[in-house]
Amino acid sequence: MRRYVEVIKDINELIVFKHSVFALPFIFIAMVVASNEVNGTTFFGWRLLILGLLAAVSARSYAMALNRYADKDIDIGNPRTASRPNVDGRIGKKNMQIFILINAFIFIFAAWMINDLAFYLSFPILLILGGYSIFKRFSPLAHMVLGLSLGLAPIAGVVAVTGTITLWSALLGLGVLFWVAGFDLLYALQDIEFDRKNNLYSIPSVYGESATFFISALFHGLATLFWLLFAWSAGLGVLGWIGIGINGVILWQEHKIVHKDFSKIDRAFFTLNGYLGNIFYFIVLTDRILV
Repeated sequence: MRRYVEVIKDINELIVFKHSVFALPFIFIAMVVASNEVNGTTFFGWRLLILGLLAAVSARSYAMALNRYADKDIDIGNPRTASRPNVDGRIGKKNMQIFILINAFIFIFAAWMINDLAFYLSFPILLILGGYSIFKRFSPLAHMVLGLSLGLAPIAGVVAVTGTITLWSALLGLGVLFWVAGFDLLYALQDIEFDRKNNLYSIPSVYGESATFFISALFHGLATLFWLLFAWSAGLGVLGWIGIGINGVILWQEHKIVHKDFSKIDRAFFTLNGYLGNIFYFIVLTDRILV
């Protein structure tokens, strides 16, 4: 039993399950808004809830594990990442491969159970999710690929409920794309010297600290703009618009913290961004319930 507990702890450390808070709220925002449109209720049913969770968790586990697997040669030389379970030997290469394949299969199976469009989209989505590790070896656009990976979450949510892709879900997804790319830029600041020494093409290592702050702020401004367009396109009420205002305040606070003290990057990255998605979800849910 003790051995199994250790394995679970190692897997959790590998994929950092608690960081699912970034994508999950936006999947459920899309599902709530879509269900309200087509069914007149914010609850889309237990079946879709379970399948949605299964698809979201397996997709993220696949992406994180594949990224860790592909980056082992990089992570082994970085003091910040050298103690990861796949780097220090707690999880072997073969077990990593099995874990990646199992999660890919679970994601495809869950998508097949949801509807035809979800199933057809599951294959290109897996390719996109696996693209981050490749891009950062030759292009600063890796931050955008990561943003796109999470930006697909709202589109997946509306596909699950309606079997179609709506304009408002694409706008919500674009907001997520620039939100994630923006905070990933700030997070990458802590590896700026390591990336330069190892010829990794993060925006901080290529363009420097000042440019990174500017581009991150620009991306977060675009995220707020696309969320406003989402609120307009989806016909959200006053609460929805207030929620986007709160998002803007959280993003402003994030930049303030990182500008003041690099050692607080983890606080800005994990704590504030975790709050943002969950607060926005509950506000949009309340807005749709009160319609």
